[in-house]
Amino acid sequence: MDPIKIIQESCVGCTLCETACPFGAVVMVDSETDDKKKIAEIDLNTCTLCGACVEACKFDAIEMEEKTVVPGVELSAYKDVWVFAEQHEGEIQTITYELLGEGRKLADDLGMDLCAVLIGSGIGEKAQDLIARGADKIYVVDKPELAHFQDEPYSAVLVDLINKIKPNVVLCGATVVGRSLISRVAIKIDAGLTADCTALSIDPETKNLLQTRPAFGGNIMATIEAPNHRPQMSTVRHKVMKEAEIVEGRQGEILIQEVAEELLKSRTKRLNFVPEEESTVNIAEADIIVSGGRGIGKPENFAMIRELAEVIGAGVGASRAAVDADWIPYSHQVGQTGKTVCPKMYIACGISGQIQHLAGMSSSEVIVAINKDPDAPIFQVATYGIVGDVNEVVPRITEEFRNVLGK
Repeated sequence: MDPIKIIQESCVGCTLCETACPFGAVVMVDSETDDKKKIAEIDLNTCTLCGACVEACKFDAIEMEEKTVVPGVELSAYKDVWVFAEQHEGEIQTITYELLGEGRKLADDLGMDLCAVLIGSGIGEKAQDLIARGADKIYVVDKPELAHFQDEPYSAVLVDLINKIKPNVVLCGATVVGRSLISRVAIKIDAGLTADCTALSIDPETKNLLQTRPAFGGNIMATIEAPNHRPQMSTVRHKVMKEAEIVEGRQGEILIQEVAEELLKSRTKRLNFVPEEESTVNIAEADIIVSGGRGIGKPENFAMIRELAEVIGAGVGASRAAVDADWIPYSHQVGQTGKTVCPKMYIACGISGQIQHLAGMSSSEVIVAINKDPDAPIFQVATYGIVGDVNEVVPRITEEFRNVLGK
């Protein structure tokens, strides 16, 4: 049975449901029984079962199944807040510390422990770093087969731990690794997953996790709950939340976990790793970022963006328009569909400031905008603005920095 359907006899073709659907899943088609009549039809591949069309219909012509709690799920059995501790080559990634900072607040509000899950090879000594950042317990899975991230074994191990220990909340970074991992985990344990959250909190009445994320291109903020399933799962973008502070001498519990050998198997094998060659700083970690957009004119002009970045020790960013035009690799993209950054200074060169780009950098401490259009939206969020041709302004700024810094 379809989870939502149109009752043809009741539908009058008024188009109210079509207008109300935020996903374009409702269309008007010819009636099979009346050539002169149009009726609504729902594309189940696009429909998210949000119920907007049901509320809009004045003729009770749309039926949707009631959502029920999955039988056998005892919510009270799920305890603690978990953070997936992402690591690369044995080094904990900073997104983990951001999640521990936010996770500490959630755990305190719930009256539960904050736990970290550390998966890898030869990484046991890093557990103390996580305790210093606020974790009460560290679940460590240390196996040679887990030296490098691979989807199958990592997801299988995490699913096994979740099924055995039953956490209430699981947080993961919205990184390349995190997005690939946690979606697989959510499917296997039949849990909901809210991606790219910018805020997390606990409902004081229900104790459910409130997960807030941008929707409709950043034009609205949606707060999502998963009241009937556990664990409650979220990914959080890098640089959205503050890192947990280090507390020297803090005590915690390190729990070494054993897993079955079959969980460590993978159908793929890592043959080689070739890091992207980049002379400037990684924008995910940069304190200063110089970004270029289509306003710089042509791909060759990214040379001046890189030159300024090298002089001041900055990372090189880009707008989606510049990336889509193949002027610069996607790894440099800042915005809704790229990376969220929070540097001390963000210099936007030839970027108009569409809402999708602002969503990824508007939390920067200082924003410097350079654009020849005085009405560009970027100036509305800029701390300092320069109206002028970026191809003239940027080289002059670079030369001045070079003189001041002795370079």
